[in-house]
Amino acid sequence: MKRIFEVQPWNVETHEFKAENKRLQESMTSLGNGYMGMRGFFDEDYSGDSLPGIYLGGVWYPDKTRVGWWKNGYPKYFGKVINAVNFIKMNFEINGSKLDLAKDTISDFDLNLDLKNAVLTRSFVVTKGDSKIQFDFERFLSVAQKELSVQKVIFKNLSSNPVDIKVISSIDANVKNEDANYDEHFWEVRHIDENSLVAETTANDFGTPRFTSGMQATYVTSFEQVNNEVTDLETATTFSGKLNENEVGTIEKRVIVVTSRDYDSTADLTASMNNLSSTISDSSYDQLLTAHSNVWAERWQQSDIQIMGDDEAQQGIRFNLFGLFTTYYGDDARLNIGPKGFTGEKYGGATYWDTEAFAVPVYLGITKPEVTKNLLMYRYKQLDGAYVNAQEQGLKGALYPMVTFNGIECHNEWEITFEEIHRNGDIAFAIYNYTRYTGDKSYVLHEGSKVLTEISRFWADRVHFSQRNNQYMIHGVTGPDEYENNVDNNWNTNYLARWTLEYTLKVLNEVAPEQAKQLNVSDEEKAKWQDIVDRMYLPYDKDLDIFVQHDGFLDKDLQPVSSIPADQLPINQHWSWDKILRSPYIKQGDVLQVMYDFIDSFTEEEKKHNFDFYEPLTVHESSLSAAIYSVVAADLHYEKKAVELYERTARLDLDNYNNDTVDGLHITSMTGGWISIVQGFAGMRVHDDTLSYKPFLPQKWNSYSFRQVFRGRVIEVAVDNKGSHFKLISGEPLNIEVDGKPLSLESLQTN
Repeated sequence: MKRIFEVQPWNVETHEFKAENKRLQESMTSLGNGYMGMRGFFDEDYSGDSLPGIYLGGVWYPDKTRVGWWKNGYPKYFGKVINAVNFIKMNFEINGSKLDLAKDTISDFDLNLDLKNAVLTRSFVVTKGDSKIQFDFERFLSVAQKELSVQKVIFKNLSSNPVDIKVISSIDANVKNEDANYDEHFWEVRHIDENSLVAETTANDFGTPRFTSGMQATYVTSFEQVNNEVTDLETATTFSGKLNENEVGTIEKRVIVVTSRDYDSTADLTASMNNLSSTISDSSYDQLLTAHSNVWAERWQQSDIQIMGDDEAQQGIRFNLFGLFTTYYGDDARLNIGPKGFTGEKYGGATYWDTEAFAVPVYLGITKPEVTKNLLMYRYKQLDGAYVNAQEQGLKGALYPMVTFNGIECHNEWEITFEEIHRNGDIAFAIYNYTRYTGDKSYVLHEGSKVLTEISRFWADRVHFSQRNNQYMIHGVTGPDEYENNVDNNWNTNYLARWTLEYTLKVLNEVAPEQAKQLNVSDEEKAKWQDIVDRMYLPYDKDLDIFVQHDGFLDKDLQPVSSIPADQLPINQHWSWDKILRSPYIKQGDVLQVMYDFIDSFTEEEKKHNFDFYEPLTVHESSLSAAIYSVVAADLHYEKKAVELYERTARLDLDNYNNDTVDGLHITSMTGGWISIVQGFAGMRVHDDTLSYKPFLPQKWNSYSFRQVFRGRVIEVAVDNKGSHFKLISGEPLNIEVDGKPLSLESLQTN
């Protein structure tokens, strides 16, 4: 495959600009600070194919297409991330001719995303007639001041003749989404002055909130301000200057961005916007950048994974961690981790089960426990919406949404929305995972016990009892493998339902009497739940000694993925949906997903038989697939396969494996690199409050090392050709296990 970016340990860089790669470049050079984010589209207008996008955390809109008009229980709308007002827009004129890289002659192109400092730079030389100008762009979204966007452009006249430069800088509400609301505008401008704009989302018929956003720009420039222009949807400020030979000009644009999520009125919003603009007005560009870079340095110090001997693997894991941190770092408990983050508009909603199954394990290992607890509290606070989702299906308890912004289901595919109910079990597992890893029971014995109880009430109502088989079953579901819809007795779903009921019963025995009274679980309910646990049907084939993905799966024509012609992959871009559903091919881990979750609950023989059967049938066309298989492969000592799948997950977007990165990055799958290394290659587990490792070094690598947060400690793990080495960086002494043997960690101790 031909890469469009060079392989570098800390940078995503290219010296080549090709129009056919524009959207890929935009996706891969996206920026974010957890509060807002943007694709790497150009500051200036570009007349070629592009997908401009700026997104604000928690700001969304119901898609115009009504999805609930013909099926009872169907969602009323499809919630979408919307394109925010374009506050980075700056156009340029050279001797009266507008700059447009789709048309102009350029050379010396460079596009560089600095992962260490979260700064995007771009440079080129443009020739227009007798004039030649070098442009240098730099931008970042501050993590030191979350509402702040900073841009800097430097112009150098490489011509022998003077050149007139004009900069037209705008805040532009004339934006749309490409795939929602049929090209309609989302924003109504309510107030504009010469440097600021306040806009509100248009009213809708679904009773969803209207959001207000405000942007105010300030400038530091060597050019003269010559004009202000205000239109219905845009405010524009024009600067002009003349550059002699080798003379340099600059302009900085600083924009404060605020939203109604944080303010009770437009007056409060506007006042805060003005105050924040004043706060940063006395700071130099270098001071703003240093404050931003210092926060990133702290993040990398705690979370960086260093790989020696394989630059591709090194770049991949850092790109993964960068994508996660630009999307979410736990600063706002009202936000979650969307599958595209701030890098594209594809998919509805901001929250998937990806968070609980894939993001929680990583954030537990790289940040303070409060960050993960915020993710759990997010679900607790949306319990009312989960009640609504269950009631829409005529069921008791709580059904957490497949896709949501506010707790109410807002996805538009039936086979996903109300059949992929395993997500209820994944949320329960995240509570268990947090409690097991941190040792903190404050959540599970209070808010978490409520979540578990209501999920269990849903499961108890959703199962049915088969008189013929004398067992409980769950029909009409879709498991994690979305290439199988409306199946009966998906093993993953049945297993998680049984496990959740069993875990909830255990938690109910530990909650305080006051909490038990509030939960109001009767002895009759408990007895019913226990009966389901005891008699849940889990498909199994004795001859193959495997857990069967669902009833009827073994009746398919079980040909391996290797039998598919290469030009028909990925199958989701070449086959009809009907053909995919009839095939045996698995989109992502289904049986293997549970075996990953509960990896020490299965024997080595069980893991081996199921991996050997299912992996050859898996096309890995979900971005979430490869990491799960990589960990199980590592557990089975299938080193070559484990490394192959790590490379796939770590470089999924960098190498555009599934030919879909143009739509945006796969943020929640960026957890996969960390999962593969820490849980796979290093074999990290938590057994009975004890942290343990079984490390190995991939043959392609010289060494790797990482830091891990665990119960108030920071531990450094290093693996090289001499063995494994462990150091306690901070915190109290800790007893761990390495390859089944006890090891006591004191400060600076190594093994």
